This record gives sequence, structure tokens and C-alpha cells, in this order.
Amino acid sequence: MTRAPEPAFQAPWHAQVFALTVHLNEAGHFVWAEWAQRFGATLRAHGLAKELNGGDDYFTAWVETLESFLGEKDMADPTALEKARGAWEHAYLSTPHGQPVTLDGAVEP
Repeated sequence: MTRAPEPAFQAPWHAQVFALTVHLNEAGHFVWAEWAQRFGATLRAHGLAKELNGGDDYFTAWVETLESFLGEKDMADPTALEKARGAWEHAYLSTPHGQPVTLDGAVEP
């Protein structure tokens, strides 16, 4: 009997943020060595290692790096990012367990 392969990412959002970063690199917005240097600095700042298993801590650091990197390159407005983060946090905290989290009808914090 053939077993299904293990998923490459622990959560869908891990795959999404990874894919977004790869897309931005392939579109020429930055070179991968520049990304790796920035991401490594974020991991060190958080006391994390590159050998992490790709869980939430690792990808939270990934998102933090991507957000600051895009802000520095004038590709994302830090204020808008903070507002979106706050809206998602509010939506997550106010969504009943087991229901999908969406921004539809979310009250801004």
C-alpha cells in the first residue's frame, strides 16, 4: 500500500507566505541572497535557528521579515500592514471556534 507523502508545510498560510516570497523574488523585486540575509537576521533577533522544522515560529519570523523588507522597498505601507494585521487579529479572536476566519463584517479594532 502506498502512503501519501507528508505535506511540505504544516499550515496553509506557511505555504502561502513562502509562495508569495518566491513570486516576488522571481518577479525581480529582490535577489534571494538579500532575502536570506534579512531572514537570517530576523531568526537571530528572535533567538531562532534556521534548523527549525518550519512551524509557526519560523513562518511568523518569515512574515515579519517580508513585511519589513517590503516596507523598506516601498512596496508595502507599514501603516496599512499594521491595520490589516489588527483587523485579522480581531476577526480571529471574535470568530467562534470551528468557523472560518474572514474579514467580512469584522469590526476594525
